[in-house]
Amino acid sequence: MEFDKIRNLSDDELKTEQAKAGEQLFRIRFQKSLGNVEGIKKLRTLKLDVARIKTVARQRTLAAEQAAAPKKVNVAPAPSQRTARKKAKKA
Repeated sequence: MEFDKIRNLSDDELKTEQAKAGEQLFRIRFQKSLGNVEGIKKLRTLKLDVARIKTVARQRTLAAEQAAAPKKVNVAPAPSQRTARKKAKKA
């Protein structure tokens, strides 16, 4: 499946596609262990599809988290109390 098609799927569709691809991977691996060499070329494409689906799902969760959380503003750290005490002792 192409990356553009995967991006256009909804979250539920992504989950079902991932489940389908995972099931197919399991079947092909099982057949491979039994000595059947049919469909081994499809193994790589299925792995790539699962990785692409997981990537899109992760990108969506990160985007949702980033939208929900406000941006943190960098603030200078507070001055050290240790140096303030040393200066007070010298004076």
